[in-house]
Amino acid sequence: MNLNFLLSLSSGFLITAVLLKILQPVARNIGLVDVPSDRKDHMGEVPLTGGLAMFLGLGFALLTLDLPLSQLRAFIGGSMILVTIGLLDDLHELSPSIRFAAQIFAAALMATWGGVILTDFGLLLSDNFILTLGWLALPITVFATVGVINALNMVDGVNGLAGSVSLVAVASMIIIAVESGDALATHWLGIVAVVLFAFLLFNWRFGARPARSFMGDSGSMLIGFVLAWSLIKLSQGEHRAMAPVTALWLFAVPLIDTLTMMVRRIRKKQSPFAADCEHFHHLLQCAGVGKFQTTIAITFMSILYAGFGLYGHFTGIPEHIMFFLFLALFFAHLFIIMRAWKTMRFLKRHLNPSR
Repeated sequence: MNLNFLLSLSSGFLITAVLLKILQPVARNIGLVDVPSDRKDHMGEVPLTGGLAMFLGLGFALLTLDLPLSQLRAFIGGSMILVTIGLLDDLHELSPSIRFAAQIFAAALMATWGGVILTDFGLLLSDNFILTLGWLALPITVFATVGVINALNMVDGVNGLAGSVSLVAVASMIIIAVESGDALATHWLGIVAVVLFAFLLFNWRFGARPARSFMGDSGSMLIGFVLAWSLIKLSQGEHRAMAPVTALWLFAVPLIDTLTMMVRRIRKKQSPFAADCEHFHHLLQCAGVGKFQTTIAITFMSILYAGFGLYGHFTGIPEHIMFFLFLALFFAHLFIIMRAWKTMRFLKRHLNPSR
């Protein structure tokens, strides 16, 4: 580990942590806070400063890396758009169309200016057929990136959950980047990891101490964009570090939870983007599981899924087998969510037998 990399890690962590501290009173003065409501039962007003602090910490640290200028500009530009729109949304609740437009524009910047684009899905269907995208590469990249951004936003319902799930994905990608000998990706992901860790120190609820910062829409969109960028970057190109199907396993929890909720809403003739309280973390809480325990349980699920993805990557399990196993996991989760209230009663009986 060279001195420049240590400097990058240290600066990313310290800048994020310091900003999270000093931005708290500023956020309260301008109303950039999350207030308890029917769907939010946290304690008191919590500053929504995580996104801005992580963006500045991440941006400064990345300047110390030898990234191609076009990619650096695309990443900073896309991130700045998302963080700005996210902050405005946290303050004034912008319409979904404005948020989607910002996400589409950032994803298009990533693909066209940054050159980070999905060109194929690998050997997803068989061992002798690469599923290439051709002219669909750009629209599918934009669609996938917007999907990852919103999937992470949807799991950001419990203290520490979105950050912890993201950290699991980033740590898994670091293992793959190290194994493949990609020093630049290792350094990039290492910075993302320490920035996320700095945020979690303020976001985790330790004992009776409430969370001191939430990432807000600015943070969930930023980290979703970072994850989409990293997953695509590592899984594409002639010298790819991992197969595209491995990316599905590393991001399995947010992806599967979001897809199952969208299917359920469509079956109920509701908007697939409507908010509700039947995500998996909601079911656990309705069953009497505490918030901290919910975060631990779902983070452990993320570790299991990502661990299986890493196992398949390192042992050479065929990509199409890994994909069909992922589909099986998705349908199992869908079965549980489609029977949400039965699932809740089952969990209550087994997790709280005295009630």
